[in-house]
Amino acid sequence: MAKSHVLVKGVLATAVLLAFASTGFAKDENLDKISAMKNTNTDMNIKTVDQAGKNADAIKANLKKVKLPEGFQIELYAIVPDARYMAVAPSTNMLFVGTRKTTVWAVTDRNGDNVADEVKAFAPSIKFSNPNGVCWTKDGFLIVTESNRVLTFPAAEYFYEGPDVAVGLVVPEGGLIPVEEQSFNHTGRTCRVSEDGKLYIALGQPYNVQPKDKIDLYNKVGIGGVVRMNLDGSGREVFAMGMRNPAGIDISPKDKTVWTTDNQVDGLGNDIPPGELNHLVKAGQHYGFPYWNGHFKVAGSPAAAELKDMKEPANVVFPDVEFPAHQAQLGLTHYTGKAFPAKYQGGIFVASHGSWNRTEPSGYLINYVPVKADGTAGKAEVFADGFLDAVTKRALGRPVDVANLPDGSILVSDDYAGAIYRISYTGN
Repeated sequence: MAKSHVLVKGVLATAVLLAFASTGFAKDENLDKISAMKNTNTDMNIKTVDQAGKNADAIKANLKKVKLPEGFQIELYAIVPDARYMAVAPSTNMLFVGTRKTTVWAVTDRNGDNVADEVKAFAPSIKFSNPNGVCWTKDGFLIVTESNRVLTFPAAEYFYEGPDVAVGLVVPEGGLIPVEEQSFNHTGRTCRVSEDGKLYIALGQPYNVQPKDKIDLYNKVGIGGVVRMNLDGSGREVFAMGMRNPAGIDISPKDKTVWTTDNQVDGLGNDIPPGELNHLVKAGQHYGFPYWNGHFKVAGSPAAAELKDMKEPANVVFPDVEFPAHQAQLGLTHYTGKAFPAKYQGGIFVASHGSWNRTEPSGYLINYVPVKADGTAGKAEVFADGFLDAVTKRALGRPVDVANLPDGSILVSDDYAGAIYRISYTGN
């Protein structure tokens, strides 16, 4: 599909979405007040999350079961309830952490010892709804992506102490997807901002496999794909389509291409279909779903019997990496540090949340994927394992996201244990 065709579809989709966004939503009165530089009278004393005690001790004990390559170590960085996707602040020892509930967390390492000193709610006067994805613009604006709204916070790392924080509206409530397609399922959005100032947002589609009468609509508005837009919400276009639930997104610092994970169809057995790592090298490409999931044909399978006569999309792009089924790969990041051995530099770390739809649990780990000189992915390998107890087969943790720290270590978020871990290299 030509880029101009995609852009036209994106413009039409934006008009449709704005029409939906203008009706049916109660106003967020506090958001209106803050936008007008007024106080909301929210309690100024924001409670902090206890970073010590029995819970922290138990998590530290569980981390002793995590297996890493020789020379690496994992430590508890912070207790952060429901921790999902992370955005490391550009100028201070802070990060902001999304959740699938109603809180964005501000996590601060005030003394620079690589352990958080304070964790508290960010902008608690605002009514967040599934603020799963967070990311930064190059000039220090924090983007928060909710199920159906996108907010931006200028200088969030400097003005986070009180409950009222300067905020801007990128996409109004009800404007990210048509409201009748909003669901409890697959609506945790993730985001990245490119060097040219474009905002990329990954949008999962809410079904196991969408019915055939939804396919064209989803391709038109970017559900089950990636949309991009300017930082004021204008210029929206469908950048990629044909995915089921692209749960994580990152942009290569080397060649500026986009990468996403994609979670596979459930209910087809223990070992099919595969999870995906997709490489988005240009606008308008189709990644196969719901006809394909990896190289497995979903259309006509027991999960999508009504699609047996579906025509295969043209010029399908297959995944760069296919992961074992049901491991649920979520967040990913290109490693930008220099502290890890050379083999890891420039590659991709991928968090595997772990299976639910499998007889024997699988996943609950961190993969490493090397990136070749030509920009394509090499073979994935397990980097961190042991978040699933080998004896009881019970989860000790469920990794969600991976982020770089300036010193060359990485952070891993875990929404099950409610924690963030720091992995560093201490070997020679």
